[in-house]
Amino acid sequence: MPVTAPSAPVRSPIVERLVGETGEPQRVSDAARALGMRVIPRILADIEELISFPLEMEVDAVDVVRFGEARPKRPQFEAMSIVPSKSSPDALAILAGADLVGLLVGAVFGGDPDLPAEPITRKPSPIELELVASLFASIAKAFNGSGERALDLRFPVNAPVSGAELSKLVLRDGPGVKITFRLSSSAGFGTLSVTMPQRVLLSQRGDAAQAAAPEAATPSAWKARFGEEVMRSSVALEATIPLSKMTLTELTQLRVGQVIEFPQDAQANTRLSARRKTVFVCEFGKLGNHFTVRVRHPYDAGKEFMDGLISG
Repeated sequence: MPVTAPSAPVRSPIVERLVGETGEPQRVSDAARALGMRVIPRILADIEELISFPLEMEVDAVDVVRFGEARPKRPQFEAMSIVPSKSSPDALAILAGADLVGLLVGAVFGGDPDLPAEPITRKPSPIELELVASLFASIAKAFNGSGERALDLRFPVNAPVSGAELSKLVLRDGPGVKITFRLSSSAGFGTLSVTMPQRVLLSQRGDAAQAAAPEAATPSAWKARFGEEVMRSSVALEATIPLSKMTLTELTQLRVGQVIEFPQDAQANTRLSARRKTVFVCEFGKLGNHFTVRVRHPYDAGKEFMDGLISG
């Protein structure tokens, strides 16, 4: 009887959305770092005529992230462009920090390379956004490449936006990878990041034809990688200060404006919770103009139960 080769395991679209196309963070990071190193010479060569003094460029960090994290959580003076391709409406998300905009202005307009470049502290002007657009075009051109492995990016690159307009950019969520570059000179340095969906990176630049390692398909390996993605997710924290107990009758008699006194040890027994589960016992306090909680010890549900029985 002919023996048929075992078919590749079918991945759940939900799991793939969480952990990435392959669920291999190291493979994604390696492919992204290799791509970042390859594009640096092309970017510098393309902007050489634009700048008045030389800039150095290096890969500062590579992080496996959610693609939606490409946009700053609190947009201020950064500038950003989303570059689509034939296969993806958001193949690249390019973000220039305020420090890079300041460095770029000096490099283009003949600033003194020995004087420190200051980050801008306002929304970039139209001229500054034009300079950033020129840099973004060079970056997209370098990332696009040519031949069979080209990303097929759509040119011209969308004009960069900044300030409140950044919040209006639509970014799909999903597994991504962020390459952070550092551009520097004797005048200072600036940071620039390029975020890509993992699927775009691996299909064009990550030896996608190479089969995943056999151990990558084992349930234990998938469980570990699924856990890594879960541990990177964000949860909301709640700090709760306990009040004195009161009867239902007393509760029904409460009125608007009535003051309720805290127990003497309330500050030292603040509960820190995540998703309705208490995780730490903290001490409530204040640091400058900000309220704080200081972690005292992990919450022990068993001890809490026994203390309740004794006090009752």
